[in-house]
This record gives sequence, structure tokens and C-alpha cells, in this order.
Amino acid sequence: MPLYLSKFSYTPETWSRLISNPEDRRKAAQTYIESVGGKLHGFWYGFGAHDGYNLWEAPDNVSMAAVALAISGGGALSSFETTVLLTVEEAMEAMRTADQITYRPPGAS
Repeated sequence: MPLYLSKFSYTPETWSRLISNPEDRRKAAQTYIESVGGKLHGFWYGFGAHDGYNLWEAPDNVSMAAVALAISGGGALSSFETTVLLTVEEAMEAMRTADQITYRPPGAS
């Protein structure tokens, strides 16, 4: 199954609620991904551009998109970005396939 890396940030209101009533959000994240047949591999908080990170496994892009849409639509986050992760083998296959494609830049004859 494909892996996905999500980066998220909470709204100030969500941080306020979590400070008043600390909650381990891993269980919620696990429930969301398991509802589409996936698995949560990790949940971390960080300092910087994003408040947290998730590593997910999902059956396909549509399943992961459904989870991302449900979470994003919940109103607790100010941002939620998901990146599809490729294995080294998948990336190498893409490189070999790209080598067979003749690219023409815009405006070139």
C-alpha cells in the first residue's frame, strides 16, 4: 500500500482547547485511516512551519484523499498538506520512464 506524509497546523482555537484539555490525537488519526482500510505509522508534533506530521498507509489515493478531506473539513486545522511517498524502486521506475519521454518546453518549436 502507498505511504503518505501529512503536515498539519492547528488553529489558535484548537491549541487553546488542547491546552485546556490535553488529548492524545493519535487514536483519532488511527480511527480515520483505519476507516478506509489503512494504517497510521506515526504521529509527531514539531516546531516550525507545521505543528505536526503523520505517516499513513492507505489502499490508494482516493482513500487517502477522503481522509484528508474529512480532516480538513473538520475545522480544527489551519493547514493540512499530504505528500504521496514513492519507494526508491518506484522513483527509479519513474526515472526510467521519464527518460523515454521527449519534453518540449512551452514556446519551443
